[in-house]
Amino acid sequence: MSSPTLTQLDALESEGIHIMREVAGEFERPVLLFSGGKDSIVMLHLARKAFWPSAVPFTLMHVDTGHNFPEVIEYRDRVVEQYGLRLVVASVQDAIDDGRVAERPDGSRNSLQTVPLLDGIIANKFDAVFGGGRRDEEKARAKERVFSLRDEFGQWDPRRQRPELWDLYNGRHKLGEHVRVFPLSNWTELDVWRYIERENIELPSIYYTHEREVFLRDGMWIAPGEWGGPKPSETLETRTVRYRTVGDMSCTGAVESSAATVPEVIAEVAASRLTERGATRADDRASEAAMEDRKREGYF
Repeated sequence: MSSPTLTQLDALESEGIHIMREVAGEFERPVLLFSGGKDSIVMLHLARKAFWPSAVPFTLMHVDTGHNFPEVIEYRDRVVEQYGLRLVVASVQDAIDDGRVAERPDGSRNSLQTVPLLDGIIANKFDAVFGGGRRDEEKARAKERVFSLRDEFGQWDPRRQRPELWDLYNGRHKLGEHVRVFPLSNWTELDVWRYIERENIELPSIYYTHEREVFLRDGMWIAPGEWGGPKPSETLETRTVRYRTVGDMSCTGAVESSAATVPEVIAEVAASRLTERGATRADDRASEAAMEDRKREGYF
């Protein structure tokens, strides 16, 4: 008898579940970064499958910029309650109030997440941190191994990357260090959406077409908010849009779209020639090395 052949999604799911179980076996206090975005939602889905029928053995942590889309926060809180999960919120606003970080002139808080993230890791003694980085994202994220060692300051040094031959992962670390873990390392945006379709995973409504007031800035449609937009020279318009990625409202752009269902989003993503971050994240346009510079400081 011939052995069954795994589909691409089966293989990716199997790898992700294997990584989740490796972390549960090697580390004492893992945490899963959960923003309410599609990649973190898929990670949570993999964790639920990995340990079913037992509960997810990981705490969730959200680094809250204070400039979040309301639909995403509503979804986050509902999922946490639905599955009886523990959520730790690391607040950028608290860090600003305490003087640990300073508000930027442009109102964007995306780059201010590093300090609250590292403080949350230290305060809760987390030794493994799940992130949703994928191979088709910004170049620096694609350079990461599945297990990425961070030093006692939370910083990333590409020269300390460890070999991962035959899917063997080295989680050894010194006291004070921790390991970032990326179960979606071999996934693409299209893989994520096809998996969402197959598993019938619910997402926040902003991932699908809707009408929203937006204004044009640097070639991106940005939603207004308390962070300061729009400027007097920028005009609010009502457009039919959706979001490819979820982040700080001040630097996350919408794309004009009529995709109202998962199959329609899949068709749209398959035809796109721009990555989601390249098309919709202003903070990644600062320089060629913008993301890598932030990662070296301890960012996601």
